[in-house]
Amino acid sequence: MIKIDFYGFYYNPLDGKYYSKGKYYIQKEKNNPNNLRKTKNKINEVHKSDNRLYKMIINNNHNHPIKVSIIMPTYNKYDQTSLSLYGLSKQTFPYSDYEVILVDDASSDKTPNIIREIDVPFKFKYIQMKQNKGRSSVRNIGINHAEGDVLIFLDGEMLTSPHFIENHYKHHIQESNLVVTGAMHYEGVYTFIMPDYNEDQSAQLKDLVKKDPEYMRLYEKYEHTKHNSNNPYPLVKKEDIDTERFRSLSFPNRYFLNSGLKHFGNRLNEFTLPYIAFLSGNVSVKKEQLNKSGYFDETFVGYGAEDWELGYRLYKNGAQFVLDPSTVAYHQEHPISKQKLKEQWGNHYRFIKKHPNIDVLILSLEWKELSFMHMHQTLVEYNALEECFPNDYNELKKAFRVMLFRIIAYLNDEQPVTNLYNFPEGSEERIKIHQQFETLRPLGFDYLASSFEQLYQL
Repeated sequence: MIKIDFYGFYYNPLDGKYYSKGKYYIQKEKNNPNNLRKTKNKINEVHKSDNRLYKMIINNNHNHPIKVSIIMPTYNKYDQTSLSLYGLSKQTFPYSDYEVILVDDASSDKTPNIIREIDVPFKFKYIQMKQNKGRSSVRNIGINHAEGDVLIFLDGEMLTSPHFIENHYKHHIQESNLVVTGAMHYEGVYTFIMPDYNEDQSAQLKDLVKKDPEYMRLYEKYEHTKHNSNNPYPLVKKEDIDTERFRSLSFPNRYFLNSGLKHFGNRLNEFTLPYIAFLSGNVSVKKEQLNKSGYFDETFVGYGAEDWELGYRLYKNGAQFVLDPSTVAYHQEHPISKQKLKEQWGNHYRFIKKHPNIDVLILSLEWKELSFMHMHQTLVEYNALEECFPNDYNELKKAFRVMLFRIIAYLNDEQPVTNLYNFPEGSEERIKIHQQFETLRPLGFDYLASSFEQLYQL
């Protein structure tokens, strides 16, 4: 059992309770957002905890009940994370009611300096991993140390608006079993110039700086001196966050909305794949929901799908998904890892192996650049085919599921995606599949027929 000393009381992250001399302790003092500043010298004492996996340092320690815990993983993004923490210190939500848990996944840059440099008004827990463990593992550690009933998962490089926490929290006090996301209304922003940007990022930044003379001046200065350093060159200052001047360097990316989700409204009514809205860069959920559905699966390593897999379990446990543009955050752009695509297919493969169900397999159609609306309609028709003809079309249904699985399996193995379901001409199964396929469109299963055909011809 891990215990951290809180002024004579002990907080046990495993059950989320305070203990004093063996008794459960509940803080009864009324919430006063000014109390923390009045006792600043006391609350800024640093509390340390150490075990074999990580060490934790707590600033602004207090026993006031926490309502919201923000869990932020980070790895080698010192500059962006520092700005993100500053943005979180400007919230309209009472700072005695929320905490930020920054889980540093064994960064090799200046990230450990943050604990000495920051001056934030909220309770701040800095957890430094002794070895790199990956996104799922560090988020789970954050969950275990969270005191709030509502958890917001936020990437370490996200800039938030002043009403960010308030807008997430208001949903959870009005309804239960919700997943609230601002990630579908994605906004990117360039806060630093980095020499490792790819060509598209460099071109986009060059266009954005033209909107503001000061940013243009800084950009031109960098262009004249960039050969002297490989370090990030700052464009956005803290005062630019106060005035929201940084937004002139931002851009929208509505990939999910433009690919079909906007047709279903903010509640994703009747959408058959709502779990894809669980994107851990900016999403909130109650801790009790995770206790029922389980935490992040730590077999997922690297980039991708670990959030969708948890979202799928929440969906199966009845969670209602809400898209709220007022909870949007700004992702500070950074160079894209060359390993990202390989990690993505590897984790997607783990996802379909763990849940080889049609409402997970159908996401393989994204590789064919089919929209989420097309995937939804295909899934609706597949389910209708199952319901109307439970004992027929067995060969076609089997072939469709196998082809969807093999797309991801081949991508994971770096094999060509071809011959997904190849039988010799004249074989009995091939003939049955062709006969069954020919009846799909006459019966009104147009999307299913289109999706099947595109895979069968590979």
